[in-house]
Amino acid sequence: MAEILARGIDRYLESLLPARGEVLAAMEREAKRRDIPVVGPQVGRLLASLAAATGARRVFELGSAIGYSTLWICLGAHPKAKIHYTDRSEAFAEEARVYIDRAGFADRVKFHVTPDAVDALSVVPGQFDLVFNDIDKEGYPRAFRAAVARLRPGGVYVADNCLWSGRVTDGRARDEATLALREHNRLAMADERLVGSILPIRDGVFVGTRIL
Repeated sequence: MAEILARGIDRYLESLLPARGEVLAAMEREAKRRDIPVVGPQVGRLLASLAAATGARRVFELGSAIGYSTLWICLGAHPKAKIHYTDRSEAFAEEARVYIDRAGFADRVKFHVTPDAVDALSVVPGQFDLVFNDIDKEGYPRAFRAAVARLRPGGVYVADNCLWSGRVTDGRARDEATLALREHNRLAMADERLVGSILPIRDGVFVGTRIL
């Protein structure tokens, strides 16, 4: 991953992070060992903070892998929250179930093992307080359109990897993922229903609140 922040700033931010609990620390070690992409603790704490700030009771996560981001959301969400986990891998889902049960949040998470997280969102009724988008990057524009339509007023849409190791700034990069991320970012920043910004932490995180 190319540097988004100056290396000294990134190291400083990392140095401020308090120790994670046993389960999160185990997930971080396993993700590093097996090269499983997870959002990392800086973004994890942001997700927990947003869940707490919105008093989130209904959360939909588009792309969850081993449940690292899911667990951070559980830590910030309302005690009676329902967090919808999605992933195409049954193996990842089973792993996530174990971690989330160890952390004491098994009753808060609904698991959807599905080849298409956006399709899963379409069949779960109601509005959401928080939607987190971390699916395959080629699907980001479609996921954005589906997610924002399901947010309550005051709800928050979050998307990871929006700076894509800086490739979104490289006019020579024409691969499908980069083109999709550029389109996603354009849509997210231009949508009058949202007020939001791309935060340059980790790989770039869009955070937008629905105002219309």
